[in-house]
Amino acid sequence: MPTGVATAELLEYPKDLKPHPAEEHLIAKSVEKRRRDFIGARHCARLALAQLGESQVAIGKGERGAPVWPRGIVGSLTHTEGYQAAALAHQMRFRSVGIDAEPHGPLPEGVLESVSLAPERDWLRDVLADSSIADLHFDRLLFCAKEATYKAWWPLTARWLGFEDAHITFTIDDSSDADATGTFHSDLLVPGQTSDGGVALTSFDGRWMIGDGRILTAIVHG
Repeated sequence: MPTGVATAELLEYPKDLKPHPAEEHLIAKSVEKRRRDFIGARHCARLALAQLGESQVAIGKGERGAPVWPRGIVGSLTHTEGYQAAALAHQMRFRSVGIDAEPHGPLPEGVLESVSLAPERDWLRDVLADSSIADLHFDRLLFCAKEATYKAWWPLTARWLGFEDAHITFTIDDSSDADATGTFHSDLLVPGQTSDGGVALTSFDGRWMIGDGRILTAIVHG
């Protein structure tokens, strides 16, 4: 993450972790898994707020379930099996942040066609022809990058962004590390006027990593 972005993650869920009292009503009727994901991700967000020198306040839920950040803060939450995380920054430094985490496994059958464009599927076929990286599930990486793109888009526009509304391309780092890493570019295919009257959005750039059984994608838009 760039300097100025505070991050926190949970790899093991603390047994005594409780929701902020002002958040309990948001999950009062939720099943246990939903409660854990909600509580864990917001716990990470408060740890990140502390890193930024901000008060560890309750984090509400807005339209389409988006977190409601304290004034002057931008950020993103994510959770997947056995993992919750948050990334936050001051709005005066970055316009938006979008992160997503997914299990490192193939998408369910039939899902790829509904979340991808034809050029993206062509790229996936070419990648799968490379035996050196054939064990990496780039179909799930594509989905994960689309989710991060939406999370970076929504706070700036308050408009829906469909899977078909962003064309994502990837690079793969040359590395001897156990983790696979690289960058991605999300080319927005719809008008990107923002609700704050700022510079219209045309694209996002992000990074990805595959390791420890999960995929992580992150966009920090300045």
